[in-house]
Amino acid sequence: MRNEIYLITFLMIGSLLISCSTDDDLDYQNNFEESHNTWLDFKKLSGDSYKYTVVESSWVGFSWETTIKVFDGEIVQRHFKYINTEGLEDIPEDELEWIENGQEVGNQQNKGAEALTLDEIYSKAEKEWLIKRENANIYFETENNGLISTCGYVENGCMDDCFVGIKIKSIESL
Repeated sequence: MRNEIYLITFLMIGSLLISCSTDDDLDYQNNFEESHNTWLDFKKLSGDSYKYTVVESSWVGFSWETTIKVFDGEIVQRHFKYINTEGLEDIPEDELEWIENGQEVGNQQNKGAEALTLDEIYSKAEKEWLIKRENANIYFETENNGLISTCGYVENGCMDDCFVGIKIKSIESL
């Protein structure tokens, strides 16, 4: 009798552990996996050399884009430019548009999109942006031929510039 209780307890605990898989912790799990596989195919076909453009904007009207170039898996350039400056005043000329090359990439702190490879973006998507949250709406779109175009979340009740994640306008092989 005692062995049967241990066996039943063991089976119940085992089934509980199995039912708590990480798939339940990620919104858009199937879409993410499909897009990640598309990325791996693109990465191979492009020789891990590509460029992508991130777009960002503020509720007050200004917007900007950052283009990241990756060659053979390494970031080689980050190009930032405002595409609309409505709502901004007296921006110095050298801040309207700039390019960082090689070792300079990342020097312009707090401006433009973070310099990440698509491998790093997919990792952040899986580990940060797509995690199920009770207090947020989560977004995942693949409008770049199956590759990530929008990935992130907005916490409930947030009013202005609340999107945490990335919006990629285009991805092209080099």
